[in-house]
Amino acid sequence: MGEINKRQNDWDSAKVSRDPIKTLEDKWKLVPSFLQVKGLVKQHIDSFNYFINVEIKKIVQANEKVFCDADPLFYIKYLNAYVGTPDLEEGYNVTKPTTPHECRLRDMTYSAPITVDIEYIRGNQRVIKNKQLIGSFHLYFFSYITGQEKVILIQEQLSRNRMIVDEFKGAIQCQVTSSTHEKKTRTNVIVKNGKYVLRHNALSDDIPIAVAFKAMGICSDQEIMQLIGTDDTSLKKMAPCIMECHNLKIFTQNQALSYIGGKLKVKRFQSGSAKARTPVDEARDLLATTILAHVTVENYNFYVKAIYLAIMVKRVIEAETNKAAIDDPDYYGNKRLELAGSLLALMFEDLFKRFNWELKSIADKIIPKVKAAPFDVVKHMRPDLIANGLFAAISSGNWTIKRFKMERHGVTQVLSRLSYISALGMMTRVNSQFEKTRKVSGPRSLQPSQWGMLCPSDTPEGEACGLVKNLALMTHITTECSEEPIARLARNAGVEDVRLLGGEEINHPAVYMVFLNGNILGVSRQYKRLIKVFRMFRRRGLISAFVSIYPNHNQRTVYICSDGGRLCRPYIIVEKGNPLVQQSHINELNRGIRKFQDFLNDGLIEYLDVNEENDSHIAAVEQDIDPYVTTHLEIEPFTILGVCAGLVPYPHHNQSPRNTYQCAMGKQAMGTIGYNQKNRIDTLMYNLVYPQCPMVKTRTIELTNFDKLPAGQNATVAVMSYSGYDIEDALILNRASIDRGYGRCLIYKSAKTTMKRYSNQTSDRILGPSRDATTGKVIRAHEVLDTDGIAAPGEMVENRQVLINKQMPPATLNPVTQGQPQQVDYKDVPITYKGPVESYIEKVMVSSNSEDAFLIKILLRQTRVPEIGDKFSSRHGQKGVTGLIVQQEDMPFNDRGICPDMIMNPHGFPSRMTVGKTIELLAGKAGLMEGKFHYGTAFGGSKVRDVCQELEKHGYNYHGKDIFYSGVTGETLEAYIYSGPVYYQKLKHMVQDKMHARARGPRAVLTRQPTEGRSRDGGLRLGEMERDCLIGYGASMLLMERLMLASDAFSADICGACGRLASRAWCHACHSSAAVSSVEMPYACKLLFQELASMNIVPKLTLKKYC
Repeated sequence: MGEINKRQNDWDSAKVSRDPIKTLEDKWKLVPSFLQVKGLVKQHIDSFNYFINVEIKKIVQANEKVFCDADPLFYIKYLNAYVGTPDLEEGYNVTKPTTPHECRLRDMTYSAPITVDIEYIRGNQRVIKNKQLIGSFHLYFFSYITGQEKVILIQEQLSRNRMIVDEFKGAIQCQVTSSTHEKKTRTNVIVKNGKYVLRHNALSDDIPIAVAFKAMGICSDQEIMQLIGTDDTSLKKMAPCIMECHNLKIFTQNQALSYIGGKLKVKRFQSGSAKARTPVDEARDLLATTILAHVTVENYNFYVKAIYLAIMVKRVIEAETNKAAIDDPDYYGNKRLELAGSLLALMFEDLFKRFNWELKSIADKIIPKVKAAPFDVVKHMRPDLIANGLFAAISSGNWTIKRFKMERHGVTQVLSRLSYISALGMMTRVNSQFEKTRKVSGPRSLQPSQWGMLCPSDTPEGEACGLVKNLALMTHITTECSEEPIARLARNAGVEDVRLLGGEEINHPAVYMVFLNGNILGVSRQYKRLIKVFRMFRRRGLISAFVSIYPNHNQRTVYICSDGGRLCRPYIIVEKGNPLVQQSHINELNRGIRKFQDFLNDGLIEYLDVNEENDSHIAAVEQDIDPYVTTHLEIEPFTILGVCAGLVPYPHHNQSPRNTYQCAMGKQAMGTIGYNQKNRIDTLMYNLVYPQCPMVKTRTIELTNFDKLPAGQNATVAVMSYSGYDIEDALILNRASIDRGYGRCLIYKSAKTTMKRYSNQTSDRILGPSRDATTGKVIRAHEVLDTDGIAAPGEMVENRQVLINKQMPPATLNPVTQGQPQQVDYKDVPITYKGPVESYIEKVMVSSNSEDAFLIKILLRQTRVPEIGDKFSSRHGQKGVTGLIVQQEDMPFNDRGICPDMIMNPHGFPSRMTVGKTIELLAGKAGLMEGKFHYGTAFGGSKVRDVCQELEKHGYNYHGKDIFYSGVTGETLEAYIYSGPVYYQKLKHMVQDKMHARARGPRAVLTRQPTEGRSRDGGLRLGEMERDCLIGYGASMLLMERLMLASDAFSADICGACGRLASRAWCHACHSSAAVSSVEMPYACKLLFQELASMNIVPKLTLKKYC
């Protein structure tokens, strides 16, 4: 009866909480508050700072002592490590602080020195030396390598130290990739011929699982079965394994170790001085340090490692009987993202070990030699080893670590500064090491676990589709935090030491195994209490906000994670059906009293990672909250999109591929790249002259400051057909709009040179402009040069004109002999301007680079207006080239006299289904009338009904259509025209950069065919498909002209008697010139015949009389 009353009370309370929950209108303001402390590029900075402040010291501490085989008393001990401030050498040992901008301008590397305090033995003395330089380091998560901005991309990896059960070639296996500072190894438990075996690449053959247990000291068969489980399935599956061990006559630990010792791969390089070790010792060390390397073993007590191995076997048995227990390798809870900090730590650790190994080798070589002065190791330290190693890795993007057989490519890329959004998009890009050529759908498909963590729209087209991803707006990547306080809290919360329990107790249904970052921490008999305590401590700010805890009921485990590289995002906590964030909290946030960190500390908001999300019930909006089950509420649904997709207005009304296309094109749109763009001298920079803020905004536009650094213009668009020049997405532009500045852009290009000094005491030089000997005037090529031989700012420069009149000595290697006069015959190597259109000299910079060489940079400016063939795109993936530019008098106009800037063909809408674009036009039109910006934020924004009512209020058609008149005849057009403002982007693809034609030009030396490519002034290739088309038409003379006469026609001598190539009217095979004839053929054909002849294949030609 009491139970019934209790249920009735619960139902009553539920009825009370089921009242409609009031929507918090301004809860989106939590997003800018979050972005002030986390998000976008903050994870890179956090990771890099953690590396500088913590990881470097940890790596130096882990390798703190270097010993020497030659002298047992000699040692080097590192006491502390420091990273200095970036500076530049100005000569004469004078250094001065520098900035990234200065390094970018002067083509220098932005790096800081790494120094250590060391204690070492010199002779018989113990010496302590402070601030000893050991290397230099490129500061910041994107580096300035010789003036180039390089960004370290986020790398996607499988979790380390975690059990992953998968199916490999039809067999179930459980694999663990162990990662420690010393070793990175992979251990597998697989099913082979119906038995379980342990596989590791340090072993030449698989080890039966029962033998592995016995080698770890679990000698009794009963104990092995108690660890794995005594249920019928486990007993049945393990019986053949136990029998196999008995058949091998292995009953004791030593016998098992001896068996494993016989399966070890032969060590080819073993030092002769090392004490002879038995196979048993080798096997024991292998089990302790290499197999499951992350599970630490003290004093060869393998009990915890045996439990870990038993869990692996148990997982395989479970997966055999229940396919649902197989892990999904593409599930994002099983992935970790490596940021700049962890990648640099990996490289620095490898280089530091190499640095120490080199010091040891030098000490071993020099100490045995009798010398007057004692050996001083400091004089043999090579700081360039670490500096050059890091420089090579960052500049090439190849991370190669031979110790771990690790080789990764494309880790760093040149940061795209095409627009502000392209730079931001590149910093949130996630790169996968999966082979791009493999056509598999699994790793490429959109996973449910990526919800809110990765943008569902922002991925490239083509072979990288789904493999290169971008972070969502509120995603944060965790940085590693200390395990000590977490382990202490777990023990205080009732976690028992696993070493005190036997197999039967561990496998009791009420006992849950507790893991901390993949290692066994202990067991808990009250797992719900443990989880509750951890979440309470996290919400009160007593442990890190990024620690996650979640149970797995099928495996009877609780996982606690504090490692780095996990994706997480903040959610509002819901208790008893009510979100804890109230309007009063938002008001405090608006007044600046409350910050985002206060919401975390007060337990109103918490971070959840992908795995803990699975243990939560999250409502997207307040209306979805169920008082019985809901635990969290989304802050804002639009934050599931990334930076680029967030710029699209009304993306939820578009067909999904259109949003993906816009993500790619938004990065190619011209605009502004930053407030300091006029101070930069980049190789290539595009600037829009009159960028505008879009009439239809989104919340993401404001949050990412795109409205302050825009990349587009609001064009008045009429959706109609006008002439035949607008088919296939072509656009028709208004000449008057172009004259007023629509689509006008500035192209900045730079030219540079360095004045080098050579080893033979010669150097480059610059001469003033040359003059005509007869008239005394400056020659045309040198018209833009100043008296110092460098182009003057403000001058107009045309094709082939000289920018820098540089000369260099002809011999730079041969030393100049004493008494011989200096060389005077310098050769001209001028820096010239190449381009079909003239440019203007914007600015000239004269400085020096890191090698103290004279550096000259010239910035050239070119103004371009839209022309036929230039590419434009709206924010909905609707791209098109300019098909026609029409005078304003001939453009249609509406009854208010408004003439559109652009005409778009209506056939672009039905098949593309970009309804978002039609709504943007309506909202932009209403916004112009009302004098306000409308919002097209995803899953929200201004409602179409409200927008239409605003239009109606101002005397416009409810549907956004207007009466238009023909600009040619003045007659009313026979249909209502849908017109209004749409935000259009001018893309970097311009016809002036792509147009190419040639009559004659350079040819390849080998084949005598025209060179390839526009930059090399190459020919236009007639390919196989074009050839087939001409064959189909029977255009044989055209074929001969294109494939031979206009390419590589050659007159070859052929012997009519033997059919071979002759030379100078003489056949070497027939020793006669009687039958030799001259035949026209492509030179490539003659070359092929000669190459075949060199391989003993003799092609012969049969000649016929041609009438």
